[in-house]
Amino acid sequence: MSISLQIQAVLQIQAVLQSPDVLQSPDVLQSPDVLQNPDGPLAPVAKASAVSGDNHPNVHLDPRRNLMSTTEATSNKATFSRFHDALNSGDVEVISKTIDEVVEPDVLFHAPVPMDATGAQALKQVWAVLLRAFPDIHVAVEDVIAEGDKIVFRNTVTGTHQGEYRSLPPTGRSVTYHEIFIVRFAGGRIVEIWGVVDVFSQLRQLGAIAD
Repeated sequence: MSISLQIQAVLQIQAVLQSPDVLQSPDVLQSPDVLQNPDGPLAPVAKASAVSGDNHPNVHLDPRRNLMSTTEATSNKATFSRFHDALNSGDVEVISKTIDEVVEPDVLFHAPVPMDATGAQALKQVWAVLLRAFPDIHVAVEDVIAEGDKIVFRNTVTGTHQGEYRSLPPTGRSVTYHEIFIVRFAGGRIVEIWGVVDVFSQLRQLGAIAD
């Protein structure tokens, strides 16, 4: 409701409350709001106006915030799609170059990484190891949820064990395992990664863990 309409409504209520019929009505005069207010029967008017203006529950909602959030999520999804395409290229140089372009060098990498490297270098080494072990590795994205500065994605990973992996010689076995990652963006670049990978299933399929 606009301010002018609110003022008109208040004036109309005041006119009604100040009319002789209302002022002489026992119901109005005996109302707790009127009896407890030294200003008399204008108390209901104060109550009516109290829910307008700055006290209205929706008054501080800014549609620009939702627009900015949507725009940010769309941009982050585009960056993620570019990163994902590089991972499925099978080319360690393409992957390394894309990591340099979309990942911060000091990215926080919260995932089980069996190496001493940190940041973007750790991410590069992870993919160098995976490509040596599974040259045909493929990451299929099953679900993507983007909101604000984060993207959550659930993957199914497949590949054939053709190189050494975690001290295991090549077995020629095919593996299929799942993983879930949360990626946080800032300034259009990846700055933090959380990951959960089903390594147990992966190693079980390779024969490193008994069924």
